[in-house]
Amino acid sequence: MATAHSRAEQHVNVAALRPFTPYITSWSAERAERPTVVERRSGIGYLDETVYDRDRHGVLWVRSLVRQGHGEPRFAIVHPLRQRRAMRQLLCNVCGGPADRAEDGVLWLLSDLRDGWPSWPERMGVNEPPVCLPCVRVASRMCPALRKGAVAVRAREHPIAGVHGLVYRTTGTVSPEPVEHTNVAYEDPASRWVVASKLVRELRDCALIPLESLCPS
Repeated sequence: MATAHSRAEQHVNVAALRPFTPYITSWSAERAERPTVVERRSGIGYLDETVYDRDRHGVLWVRSLVRQGHGEPRFAIVHPLRQRRAMRQLLCNVCGGPADRAEDGVLWLLSDLRDGWPSWPERMGVNEPPVCLPCVRVASRMCPALRKGAVAVRAREHPIAGVHGLVYRTTGTVSPEPVEHTNVAYEDPASRWVVASKLVRELRDCALIPLESLCPS
């Protein structure tokens, strides 16, 4: 028997959504692999780990297939490899092209968190890649999180600071225990206990840009 949720999914017009699917979105054919996580002397690893499972800082990353455009877009799920590439190369998270750069910094489009953080977004860790100017309008209008309140931010400095992922803790056995999804700085010892899914940059020397100046009517 079909549930209300499954019936709703059947009515989604995937063909209509394809042109608006962000570069970093996962597709149904790109299922994440689930290798066995084991405890080691200095952290965690995969039971069948290869040299491709860790980044240059030695942090373990989630495995995922790369089949962009195959199946249906999973808008709530970010593809780890494309997110990592977009963050490292400062690519637009929507189209995958170069993000907008200006004298006052690289452009980000973020959910407005000023009410809970007076200095926001200064020194904030972000796992959302930046954007290009042509994609600002479509992102601010179609992304559910941004429709609640989007802010354009330019950051002159934006160093890679760490990762976002699932942190484990020791159990004293071969099987570590998953604890929480959170941001972890590369210099934090906890980085040896995380399975990363997103790269994090820290925004510095920020300026807020009126959204209407980027999306003239």
